[in-house]
Amino acid sequence: MTTGVVRIGVLGCARIVPKALVEPASRFPEAQVVAIASRSRQKAERFAQRWGIPRVHSRYEDVLADPDVDAIYNPLPNSLHAEWSIRAMEAGKDVLCEKPIAANAAEAERMAEVAARTGRLLVEALHSRYHPLLNRLKEIVTSGEIGKLRYVEGHLCVPAIFPDPVRYTYELGGGAVMDVGCYPIHLCRFIVGEEPEVVSVRMKLHDPQVDRWTEAILRFPNGVEGRIVCSLFSLVLLRSRAKIVGSDGYIRVFNPYAPQTVYHNVWVKTPAGTRREKFPGLGTYDHQLRAFVRAVKTRETLPTGPADFIANMRVIDAIYQKAGLKPRGMP
Repeated sequence: MTTGVVRIGVLGCARIVPKALVEPASRFPEAQVVAIASRSRQKAERFAQRWGIPRVHSRYEDVLADPDVDAIYNPLPNSLHAEWSIRAMEAGKDVLCEKPIAANAAEAERMAEVAARTGRLLVEALHSRYHPLLNRLKEIVTSGEIGKLRYVEGHLCVPAIFPDPVRYTYELGGGAVMDVGCYPIHLCRFIVGEEPEVVSVRMKLHDPQVDRWTEAILRFPNGVEGRIVCSLFSLVLLRSRAKIVGSDGYIRVFNPYAPQTVYHNVWVKTPAGTRREKFPGLGTYDHQLRAFVRAVKTRETLPTGPADFIANMRVIDAIYQKAGLKPRGMP
């Protein structure tokens, strides 16, 4: 496929589907959401009617078997990402799978092996990576404008105060690092361009195996230090920011993970002075969907493909292990 519309089928009626897929597709004529299935057909029918999805299937398997579906969007609980993404690829469909790509790194590696064997596209929906803001941060660092890179940190805290089985259940792949920590972990890895060692971890737990707040200290092979803080429920209900420090300056970012929402700012301090940069235009989900559709047509490699998502999952696993917890998906 090099031209035409990429027809997408959805597995489940997750709350993220409208924001991450349906609405961006409505602004992009080369993508069309054509089918959905849920464990409850009645729920799927209501969802399809609300969001203008033309076809409802009773089972996930039926979406995978639908000849009018080119690609699958998988927003199922983390514990089901590997199973249903693998089944989709083996059914001949390309896959955009919600973050984190799997319950653990071993699952991510198995998914990557299936993608290579079947020749299908498998992309982690880490939407912030596709926005110009993140690429601009990397460009500033690479240019040497703030000198030699010394330190990077990312924070993402969201107010998931009320019980949510998907976020707070170990068997479903829950935990703060899984749900929101994957974003600052990726940001640090992307900016530094190397894979970190997890030096130390502090956690506050929802139950003995599920974190609600986590701080991890990272060290990269080139000597750069890193720190990530993430939470679903803590004294800091909402925080989204990053800081990148060089020998001659720094970058401070407010809202680097979803700059299209409400407000964002990038402040750059260099020997030449301080400036602010803004990034109006399409949001992260729009950029992600357009990149995915282009890759379905061209078979190009995307930034959150197998090499990257395996590396990100390895850091997630290492954080849990350093804290004395099991990686998700372990008996």
